[in-house]
Amino acid sequence: MLASAAAHQPIQWIDLGLTKGISLGFFTLRWYSLAYLAGILLAYWHTSKAIKGAGAPLAQRHADDLFFYCTLGIILGGRLGYATFYTGGNTGIPSLWLHPGELVKLWEGGMSFHGGLAGVLIAVAWVCWRNKLNWLRVMDYISVSVPFGMLFGRLANFVNGELWGRVAGPDVPWAMVFPDAPDQLARHPSQLYEAGLEGLALLLIMMPLFWKTRARFRPGMLASTFAVGIALARFVVEFYREPDAQLSEFAKATGLSMGQWLTLPLAAAGMFFLIRSLVRPPLGSGAPIPPPPAD
Repeated sequence: MLASAAAHQPIQWIDLGLTKGISLGFFTLRWYSLAYLAGILLAYWHTSKAIKGAGAPLAQRHADDLFFYCTLGIILGGRLGYATFYTGGNTGIPSLWLHPGELVKLWEGGMSFHGGLAGVLIAVAWVCWRNKLNWLRVMDYISVSVPFGMLFGRLANFVNGELWGRVAGPDVPWAMVFPDAPDQLARHPSQLYEAGLEGLALLLIMMPLFWKTRARFRPGMLASTFAVGIALARFVVEFYREPDAQLSEFAKATGLSMGQWLTLPLAAAGMFFLIRSLVRPPLGSGAPIPPPPAD
């Protein structure tokens, strides 16, 4: 009986020997910062490689501009999205919009995926407008690389012991006790679920779709596949992820977490552009592409 009881003891996160960063004496280099850097650099590398193929909608100089502006979009959009959706109102956290000085304190945490995504969309739109590029086709090329950042970012969340999951039942042998959780109960390591679904699974879908098929010649197909995939992954994982403390009452009142509500318009937009890409002829097929509707 003792052996059986020991076999069902939850995993102690603290026993994994993880650290939140690399101590450099006067400064600690956070894994989360390195995760952002690794995701951005890999996305830049892959995009630079992808545009060398025939029919690419942008040149290397455009990719260089995108690297700069998308980095700004991720940081600014992520922070402003957090201020908009996760502070103020009934959250119990003072609105960061009323305390602009707090917005720059990135080291204190608080980034929104949906805000970062909006920042990237705006950054890409800006570069495309300046250079007269096809925004939808450029998004196809960029979306393939986004799961790199999702994978590393969620792994960094796990290493930091943050954004843990909901309390798990006794039938979850991989449940973990996170030291910063208020109740010290065994919980789902939802950060790993997110890394698997939002990162690894989407990479395994998007990479072959880009390199092994002609999906990139159907404007919007890759970007919409990513949008639907990330929305579905996030919606599912939110059932296992602990809602932000300041929004727990919101989740109880509406039946869905803030993260789930924010995925719904993303999924709807993704489905629209996915269907659109399938009903229109691919580029280079010789068939005329219907003109856009008149304003």
